Amino acid sequence: MSVYVGNLSYEVTQEDLSAVFAEYGSVKRVQLPTDRETGRVRGFGFVEMDTESEEDLAIDALDGAEWMGRTLRVNKAKPRENRTSFSGGGNRRNGNYSARY
Repeated sequence: MSVYVGNLSYEVTQEDLSAVFAEYGSVKRVQLPTDRETGRVRGFGFVEMDTESEEDLAIDALDGAEWMGRTLRVNKAKPRENRTSFSGGGNRRNGNYSARY
């Protein structure tokens, strides 16, 4: 399982986040999604730790904590939902979509 970290500074690096979480246990991996167009960090990330108890300790300590000028949101990451692709056709009229037949 991994830990979701939200409301991150756009200046944060993987090394920064890893160092903060390392205070609570062994960090296996840090992911910081970036914007496709700008390459800038999107303001949230995921941290994987060795054990669930280390994750719980980090969540308890860091959720609501101020770091890099922001109040962190830290909790268990939810499993990613499968996205189905919508390939239906349609015309956009007056802000509404209507199917073509």
